[in-house]
Amino acid sequence: MDIRRNKDQIVVGISHGDYNGIGYEVILKTFSDRRIFEFSTNIVYGSQQVANFYIKNLNLNGIGLNFVKDSTRLHSGKLNILSHEEKEVVVDVGKSTKKAGSMALWSIEKAIEDLKNKNIDVLVTAPINKDNIQSKNFKFAGHTDYLAKAFDTKDYLMLMVQQNLRIGVITGHIPLKDVASTITSDLIIQKIKVLHRSLEYDFGLRKPKIVILGLNPHASDNGLIGNEEQEIIIPAIKRAQKEGILAYGPFPADGFFASENYKNFDAVLAMYHDQGLIPFKTLAFKDGVNFTAGLPVVRTSPAHGTAYEIAGKDLASPDSFRQALYLGIEIFKNRKLFDEISQNPLPSALKKISQKATKDEDASSLPDENNDKAGLPY
Repeated sequence: MDIRRNKDQIVVGISHGDYNGIGYEVILKTFSDRRIFEFSTNIVYGSQQVANFYIKNLNLNGIGLNFVKDSTRLHSGKLNILSHEEKEVVVDVGKSTKKAGSMALWSIEKAIEDLKNKNIDVLVTAPINKDNIQSKNFKFAGHTDYLAKAFDTKDYLMLMVQQNLRIGVITGHIPLKDVASTITSDLIIQKIKVLHRSLEYDFGLRKPKIVILGLNPHASDNGLIGNEEQEIIIPAIKRAQKEGILAYGPFPADGFFASENYKNFDAVLAMYHDQGLIPFKTLAFKDGVNFTAGLPVVRTSPAHGTAYEIAGKDLASPDSFRQALYLGIEIFKNRKLFDEISQNPLPSALKKISQKATKDEDASSLPDENNDKAGLPY
């Protein structure tokens, strides 16, 4: 059946990532369970040829595919695939190639185009190779910065999610030697605000509690090991508190996760990439999700990379990709609900009052049936 059966069903767009990695394997394994189609209509921006290659080589027969020429006519009960115009695509499983990088970029660009045109509601990005995708149109350290530029967003945050575990990073993909000089009170307060807004808007949490980790060992031991906590981090936390945000810290990063103190908070802000992602992937590598908070659109991704070393060997778990799909749908619904309950009720109330007054006025102008009868000559 062409066109989605239920017009209210969420449409998920999937960029296929680096097709020499495990992207197609986790995508196809996810949609081999037909129950997934109950939640969304789905379209992969990729290649019919590549999809068929992995179906054959991984013995994933039985997956319903629907190949489309545009994203406006989709089958809700099958995995729709919008193919790149390239006729011959050579799959070099487990290898990095320029062609795989250029097609990964094409896939993201097509998905972004459809997001902007509202042909899709959610974007789930399969893993890319950050090296072979580099070109004159892509000079970024990853999806996050590229999407922020595409949607003209300055305040955004890479947020790793697994159920109630949420870890954001104040500095992302930058060299470790640049972390201390990059961190400022203004940057910290900016990230705190993005995270606070996301916890309310995307996750439906009221008065969320945010913890901020220190930069230095032992959060500097009151200035004994560095001064960033006293001069930069603590002032930012106090500013956030004055604005009504429940922000706490800075906490020493080394024992924070081992003590399971993270369970007392709705989200954690780490100072730099590995400080946040090492504990996250230790705790939630199998089904963790990368979510870009702050964007006007919903974008999620599995927490893993291309995993060339296991590509094509039927070893890749679809759990992380499946959770990325679920989380994207959940966040889209949460945003829609938040917008509905946050609408100013006054205009609609005034409209109803006006409509009622008009009806009453019309009714009062009608002749009274009893009076008219009383005045009739018999």
